[in-house]
Amino acid sequence: MITLEKLIIFDYSGTLSLEAPRFSRVENLVRALAETGLAALGIATPEVFWDRIVNPTWVEGSTTRIGYKKVMAGRISALGLAPGIPDGEIEAAVSRFAERYLAESRIDPHWRPILSHIGAHPDTAVVVATDHYAEATKALIDFFQEWDIPAARISEGGNRERALSGQKKTGTPSPVFIANSADLGLWKADRRFWKIVKSHLTPEGLRRLLLIDDFGFNEEAGDSYGERAKVAARREKTESVLREVFRTEVDAVPFFSAGEDLTRLIAEASARIDSFLK
Repeated sequence: MITLEKLIIFDYSGTLSLEAPRFSRVENLVRALAETGLAALGIATPEVFWDRIVNPTWVEGSTTRIGYKKVMAGRISALGLAPGIPDGEIEAAVSRFAERYLAESRIDPHWRPILSHIGAHPDTAVVVATDHYAEATKALIDFFQEWDIPAARISEGGNRERALSGQKKTGTPSPVFIANSADLGLWKADRRFWKIVKSHLTPEGLRRLLLIDDFGFNEEAGDSYGERAKVAARREKTESVLREVFRTEVDAVPFFSAGEDLTRLIAEASARIDSFLK
């Protein structure tokens, strides 16, 4: 097995994909609620969506494999927001919404060159770590496969040898590992999350670690995950936990868009990654 000397960790929503938080902008969200049928079920405004559906179910949705669709459908039924509407119709509207959200939460294509470049370095592992719903794992794997970049799921009790098999084939790019809180049952700020990740990578020779993350900064207003106090605390906690678990210093690249040109931000982050690889 190739010894891993370097580890690059990417966040997903708000970093690899700015379209994910942009989906939640008021005008985009209201349109999606209407066009998928959720508005007709009583979820017509961002306030109802965030305050009554998403925020109260975030713990269950992001730390279990039940999935976005089932969490939302169950919440709508429990609140009685659609009296007299058959469960099948509720589930169909929720499915349309969840699938639209994931389809529009694609990885920005400006990341493709550097992600492909990293794969040519067998001593470097890439992890996409995200606090997300269960469906996001397959969506991410599919995104990478469209770019001919192999990807594998990390999960509690998963098969580490199978996950690492891509690194054992000469000329085959190293896989991107997807570490989703829904698969691990823990959030990224929890040291146990990273201990599971480490057990899959076995980086005994790890010397350097690079973290590219927005820490929730780029989430839209209304999503409690992006509250500024939580962002600062999440960054401090995540960096501390990574140092403790991987026993190396963490070079963090905060990916804060704040309305700045996204292409330039990705170019700057890519330059940092290229320097890290050298």
